[in-house]
Amino acid sequence: MNAPGHLPAGFSRTMRLREMLQSNRLEFMMEAHNGLSARIVKEAGFKAIWGSGLAISAQFGVRDNNEASWTQVVDMLEFMADASDLPILLDGDTGYGNFNNVRRLVRKLEQRGIAGVCIEDKQFPKTNSFINGEAQPLADIDEFCGKIKAGKDSQSDPNFSIVARVEALIAGWGMEEALRRAEAYRQAGADAILIHSKLSKPDEILTFAREWAGRGPLVIVPTKYYSTPTDAFRQAGISTVIWANHLIRGATSAMQAIAKEIHESETLVNVEDRIAAVNEIFRLQDADEYSAAESVYLSASSTARSAVVLAASRGAGLEAVTADRPKVMLPVAGKPLLRHLVEAFKKEGINDITVVGGYRADAIDTSGIRLVVNEAHDKTGELASLACAAASNKSALTGDTVISYGDLLFRSYILRDLVESDSDFCVVVDSSQSPQAGASATDFAYCSTADDRALFGQKVWLESVTSAAGEARGTGVPQGRWMGLLNVRGEARERLLATLARLQQRDDFGKLDMAALLNALVEAGEKIEVQYVHGHWRGVNDLDDFRRAGDFAHAQSPYGTGGAAPAEGARD
Repeated sequence: MNAPGHLPAGFSRTMRLREMLQSNRLEFMMEAHNGLSARIVKEAGFKAIWGSGLAISAQFGVRDNNEASWTQVVDMLEFMADASDLPILLDGDTGYGNFNNVRRLVRKLEQRGIAGVCIEDKQFPKTNSFINGEAQPLADIDEFCGKIKAGKDSQSDPNFSIVARVEALIAGWGMEEALRRAEAYRQAGADAILIHSKLSKPDEILTFAREWAGRGPLVIVPTKYYSTPTDAFRQAGISTVIWANHLIRGATSAMQAIAKEIHESETLVNVEDRIAAVNEIFRLQDADEYSAAESVYLSASSTARSAVVLAASRGAGLEAVTADRPKVMLPVAGKPLLRHLVEAFKKEGINDITVVGGYRADAIDTSGIRLVVNEAHDKTGELASLACAAASNKSALTGDTVISYGDLLFRSYILRDLVESDSDFCVVVDSSQSPQAGASATDFAYCSTADDRALFGQKVWLESVTSAAGEARGTGVPQGRWMGLLNVRGEARERLLATLARLQQRDDFGKLDMAALLNALVEAGEKIEVQYVHGHWRGVNDLDDFRRAGDFAHAQSPYGTGGAAPAEGARD
């Protein structure tokens, strides 16, 4: 046997399993039956996995009588090998047939990265050893030796291990027959002997180990004699102990208890603190690795997009219908205003959606979104809400991001064209809108060129936007009204956040709106592309807007003035 010490993890799985079997210290394997349990075994610190036939059959919901085909078992092993780099020793039953089946099994296991197989000297199809074991016939010794030889001759990796499992004690044939068979199997080329017993005391096993006298590695499965002190196995010269079915049994009892509790109580409140968090399942599935890989391997056109929806206000002029809900939850054409916006984003592949709520945030439907609350919504404006999103959620403003007012309805082409812009910053401006006498004049845009609806391929740039702080620097008549949609390309994210941080240093930051941010970006030298539209959208700022919104959503008047923005009002 090898001297004590561990082979580095970089060594092949077959070599690591062989080192365990031949080690002069007691080694341990833990049962696993799928990818998740294989990862749990590795994290627990075990050096190898026992691919239990009983456990794998059980997770398929079938009996341990070769009812799961060997190809189904091998497919499951591949998931286990992918989930953990530990060597796996398969409980290969009888080899699933004669010598030819064993040859094919060994080749397929090597292809799937499995380190070894244990075959038992019973007849195919097998029955679990603990079910009426005395009545189960054993295989002919010469025939079983032929299986071992066929398997050894078929392996391409010299370190692949074949363990011969002796069932003579289980079947009641006695110690002499068990030793005779074990020696024949060793001579046939078995890399280790697994001696099995169903007694609750280790007497048979310890006697066998004494008589075996170290002729080769000896493996045991103390499922029945579990109370035996582990040191007794060390003193007997056992090579490896297999904890053979305890994860599947532990999972079964936990699932039974939880299912019963939920069925009887009709609530989850009694079990939530007793079960793994959903995030723990994500961690075991290595979800973070996938997120990291996205940024490396996905092309720019397929990079995940995000959206931030500013929806903290109650809505001026809407007090009569927002007593118990915020503006974004007002029903329009049969569903909340926010749901129209979320569905529009999702149609463009924007699935990471952060909504900043404030007034009656508790009434916001959070399905399909991530909710962030601006607790100071009654004292602050749009930029404070955007800052809340950036501060509380690391996923907000990652990749290409659309920042949107929460009270918008629009035709689908508007969002599609916006996100397809190759500019770092892009806004949508409605050239059909101009300030009305006596009305609020926020969000009106001054642009480098007016919309003559004929200049294709020529980019238009934003020069300034009228804001609540009176910061517009344009002169004359504005070229249209900013809708409330801003697209930020991923590479511009840090520059936008830096500009937002500078504005946060101002004493009046709490009063600033999105127009102030756009103006600050222009002042900083950023180029903000303008995409003109002519109607085809609507905001909801007062009761009259609310009444007309249903018609727009039903597409009864999607063009021209029927789809244009209503009179201006505060938005957030």
